[in-house]
Amino acid sequence: MLFALLLPITLVAACDKVPLLAPTGSVITLIPQATTVPLNSQISIVATVIENGVASGGTGTGTGTGTGTGSSSTSSRSGNGTPVQNGTVVTFTTTLGRIEPSEARTHNGEVTVQLITGGASGTATITAYSGGASAQITNLKIGTAAVKTVTVTSSPQTLGSSGGSVQVIASVTDEGGNQLPGVPVTFATDKGSVSPSTATTDSNGNATATLTTTATAKVTATAGTVTSTAATVNVNPFGLSAFTASPTAAAAGTPINFTVTAASGASISNVRVDFGDGSSQSVGSIVGTQSVQHPYCSPGTYTATANVTDNAGGNGSISTSVVIGALPVTLSASGSPVAGSPMIFLVGGIGAAQVSAYQWTVAGTPAESGTFTTTSPQFPRTFTNRGQKTVRVDVMGVSGCQIGTATTQVDVQ
Repeated sequence: MLFALLLPITLVAACDKVPLLAPTGSVITLIPQATTVPLNSQISIVATVIENGVASGGTGTGTGTGTGTGSSSTSSRSGNGTPVQNGTVVTFTTTLGRIEPSEARTHNGEVTVQLITGGASGTATITAYSGGASAQITNLKIGTAAVKTVTVTSSPQTLGSSGGSVQVIASVTDEGGNQLPGVPVTFATDKGSVSPSTATTDSNGNATATLTTTATAKVTATAGTVTSTAATVNVNPFGLSAFTASPTAAAAGTPINFTVTAASGASISNVRVDFGDGSSQSVGSIVGTQSVQHPYCSPGTYTATANVTDNAGGNGSISTSVVIGALPVTLSASGSPVAGSPMIFLVGGIGAAQVSAYQWTVAGTPAESGTFTTTSPQFPRTFTNRGQKTVRVDVMGVSGCQIGTATTQVDVQ
């Protein structure tokens, strides 16, 4: 009696230890999440197991084998027959990377496992089998093996005459035009340097580096066995061929004519002339020659600089010097220095200086003293009291500064 009771229990325990496999005539279909896999990442792989089924995208045989390919990630799971019994064990192998878990049990005829890649590129063959049924994915490309095209662009595409740095982007795609993340890309250039020389594509399939150059350069990018067509980064020629001053020596207040001459082929967005005395003037974009005038307020030697900005954001400069002397202002009086008689004070020595006003200061009796402004170099004055009178004139330039001064005295009788 006891033996009769123990026998079924023993049989049940033994059956539980024997894995449940797909019955004869079953078909396995493998459906990868994607047809390409980045390095050091993972994708899901779904296996469907159908009794007396037909593998979509593959073939089923009388012995219960079937093959699905990784070339289509949209394979249908439908088929004739019914799902195998829940708990049916499906075993997986791969020639590159690893499958986790390597064995899985079906639920409603389906299991999902993960293909986990490492740092090795290549084409993986993944096999799933249970009982007499099996299926393979034979063209699942990993890492650089999936690369079809590499496209290089730069921003900006043109640098100024002094060169500089631009961002270089290599976009990597597979044969379906899908962007490939996690792919190492090597950059090279015929001029200057690229840093880093190797970069890995981001989630958008872009690898980024920086080109630094002082001359027109070509940049290539290589991913796996695919090399891009070179992208060219242009460096503009220096913007100016000449910067001159005329005259190179003059008195304060005399306008100096500065001429800038654009170089052939230059693309200039602006020229700013710094006159060396704290003032400057922008002349904008030029082609050929352009002149600006500037008078100096005080004696001295000044270095004027033409600062060029080109349309690519580059810049450069060229300088010239001018010598400025004192303005030889004189002040004389005409008329009779007699109380009640009109007199005229006259400014001389102005030459080519540009004058905006003459400021007169008269020192005499309280009624005669004061400050007066004229636009004429002549100042009429009548003194009503006898004694010594002092008259000073300050000559004001067009920029509002004093460019010269003179003083005279008269003794009114």
